[in-house]
Amino acid sequence: MISELESRVSRKLMLRIIPFVMLLYFVSFLDRVNVGFAALSMNKAIGLSPTAFGLGGGLFFIGYFLCEVPSNLILHKVGARRWIARVMVSWGIVSAASAFVIGPNSFYALRFLLGVAEAGFFPGIILYLSLWFPLRQRAVAAAWFMAAAPISTAIGSPISGAIMKLPPLAGLADWQMLYILEAVPAIILGFGVLKYLTDTPAKAEWLQPEEREWLIAKLNTEAAAKQSHAGHTAGALTALRDPRVLALALIYFGTSAGLYTLGLWAPLIIRQYGFGSFETGLLAGLPSILAVIAMIWWAKHSDRTEERTWHVVIPCILACLGFIFAGSATTALMIILALVIVNIGISAAKAPLWAMPSMFLSGAGAAAGIAMINSVGNLGGFVGPFAIGWLKNVTGGYAAGLYAVGATLAVSAVVTVMLSRQSKQPPSPVAERHSH
Repeated sequence: MISELESRVSRKLMLRIIPFVMLLYFVSFLDRVNVGFAALSMNKAIGLSPTAFGLGGGLFFIGYFLCEVPSNLILHKVGARRWIARVMVSWGIVSAASAFVIGPNSFYALRFLLGVAEAGFFPGIILYLSLWFPLRQRAVAAAWFMAAAPISTAIGSPISGAIMKLPPLAGLADWQMLYILEAVPAIILGFGVLKYLTDTPAKAEWLQPEEREWLIAKLNTEAAAKQSHAGHTAGALTALRDPRVLALALIYFGTSAGLYTLGLWAPLIIRQYGFGSFETGLLAGLPSILAVIAMIWWAKHSDRTEERTWHVVIPCILACLGFIFAGSATTALMIILALVIVNIGISAAKAPLWAMPSMFLSGAGAAAGIAMINSVGNLGGFVGPFAIGWLKNVTGGYAAGLYAVGATLAVSAVVTVMLSRQSKQPPSPVAERHSH
């Protein structure tokens, strides 16, 4: 039974931390994928081919990959409050500067720099949540945080579509105004982080003394139990070499390929059915609303059953099937239905996946391991969008690229099962039901 004190602390953590980090990720994701809407007129204005756009869209993740682990280790040293503030202000500035690209090379450079600026934000918040939330709440906390990505698509897509319909202002085209207007909140929120975020539970004056003591004791007990296990990893270099970390990175690769394929290419795929900018925004946002509901429900189920493996495998298979369906779609209704299936699958897989690293990592090992999973996994965000653009140039359609991205999710499902068997987990109730 959960005590009254525990439920009170849980409620305070959810209300104080989660809405704020969701807002930060909402703005982060908006600035990361608004290039998909800018493309509706930017590509022609600065002479970008589908291959060049796919390459530029993906270069973000190369910068991200190179700086992710160092960034998260700095965050572990200096604290989340100061480092997350730095990350947000710098990415806001780079995102606004994207309004002034003049051709493929400047587009490539700014996308790369955006990745460098934003490196460390996502794994930093995942690490931050593990310092505050006990194990029983961790998948749900991660799910609410990550729900900001599909919410950003759901709300941000119509907003981006509406901005693209604004008349030119001060000599700026619609796509330039999109970059600038959507960069301003990141810079403002960066300064807000310094005021609002608390680095550790020990400094949480917004908790009563008994609440603070209970939370610190609970987290310390869980940390001690974890460290007593044979497979526990606390060192940064050991974590980077841990086969489980590399396996989780490969699993995350497939979900990232799927997520960013949606973010960058969904507007252009929907647009080919004859919709205007605003209608495209509404239709691109619709699947994300359903994805958020599925994501939270699935994470609660994963926390309640304390099962992770099959809570990752099943959504990955669903998303794979969705991409196959999208590749064979011939009507607008079919493509929207396929995007709903893909969105639900990718979103539902993420929270149980991100609950796995903190089961065997702590301290600098957690900072390095989580960053490694995210940086290598996010290379899927380079490969997915680039594959779509390159294969569209080669074949003239989106189908081959969508099938290729679907295949990466099938690999994610297989690797998750292999990792589970390697870790000698007892079979889950879900697995047993599926074997009958």
